Amino acid sequence: MRGTVTVVVGIQWGDEGKGRVVDVMAAHADIVARFGGGDNAGHTLVVGDRKLALRIVPSGVLVAETELFVGSGTVVSLAGLVKELEALAGLGIDIRRIKISDRAHVVFPYHVEADRKAEAARGSAAIGTTGRGIGPAYVDKAARAGIVFADLLERPRLVEKLRARGAEGCLTEAEELAERLAPHIVDGVAFVQDALTAGKRILAEGAQGTMLDVGFGTYPFVTSSHTIAGAATIGLGIGPTAIGRVVGIAKAYCSRVGAGPFPSELLDETGERLRTAGGEFGTVTGRPRRCGWFDAVAARYAVALNGLDAVALTKLDVLSGLERIGIVTGYRVGGRAAGVAALGEASLSTEIEWHKGWSDDVRGVRRITDLPSAARRYVARLEELLGVPIEHVSVGPERSQLAV
Repeated sequence: MRGTVTVVVGIQWGDEGKGRVVDVMAAHADIVARFGGGDNAGHTLVVGDRKLALRIVPSGVLVAETELFVGSGTVVSLAGLVKELEALAGLGIDIRRIKISDRAHVVFPYHVEADRKAEAARGSAAIGTTGRGIGPAYVDKAARAGIVFADLLERPRLVEKLRARGAEGCLTEAEELAERLAPHIVDGVAFVQDALTAGKRILAEGAQGTMLDVGFGTYPFVTSSHTIAGAATIGLGIGPTAIGRVVGIAKAYCSRVGAGPFPSELLDETGERLRTAGGEFGTVTGRPRRCGWFDAVAARYAVALNGLDAVALTKLDVLSGLERIGIVTGYRVGGRAAGVAALGEASLSTEIEWHKGWSDDVRGVRRITDLPSAARRYVARLEELLGVPIEHVSVGPERSQLAV
């Protein structure tokens, strides 16, 4: 079946607000499927006085009719997944509809230990890993030394593989957790292919953002997996013709957690204001995020890499009250125009285009045409720079605070 998959990806450095957009889009999907990353990615959903911080389970849990699937491209902590399922069950959510691919790789405590030791050994060159074992788990996958969820269902095989790693001490806990997760483990390829054959609508959810992609991001300050739209084919086990639409999520400004190039960063009161007003602290780590103006150079690069059809813009409300708002429209190195390939160059400078701000409270706006004139012009300019339509604009954290 062609074109029944919609892929949603972040087009900045992560934390764009993918979870709340996917949560809204899930109402029109039969399955929400996570295709990459691990519990180093966090999605926060806010509904009234209820806040859900999801690290592994896909967004869309608040849509009762939607199935949720964790694909083979992910690496998953057993303890983390069990804890998340228990928390969701405690909120009255039917967790039986949450499935995980038998081909997804397991993150064990020895991965976490290796991750933290490696980051500590880097010293001043640390890349800002979350220390949750994601990188080492992907290393094992590439080295053909990983353990997948299917192995959890075959004790002799699990024992053999843990013994080969010298990690037999993990066996007891792994068996206990595996017993609790067994009802959720499915043949991932069959699950997705059967859904496509049945014409089901799949919403494929990415983790992190384009600029953190291991192959196309600001390497080596990146995550350990592919985060761009093309990764959905590998992470779920689908052909490219199954993808009918790709939607990018971008914040109305930029943020980044950890080290690495970030040309639009504001190291002043404005940057601090964005951090405070936007609640820019990591969902997983709690670390304060670096904040800066919208980077149109990096965003155009992401539009091309992902083949975007449209963009959803988040956190426009955070910009309310600023007298003027900047957009990075160009990079320069040595006096010459430069592109994303120059990220990391010590001499890189930015060209900033300034726009008049607005003081109006936009949180009650539900149509883009009803935004204050300065806000409309700002959104229109971003749309022009990106070259694709901005179809949705979030004006607050609530699911209902979305202008179309």
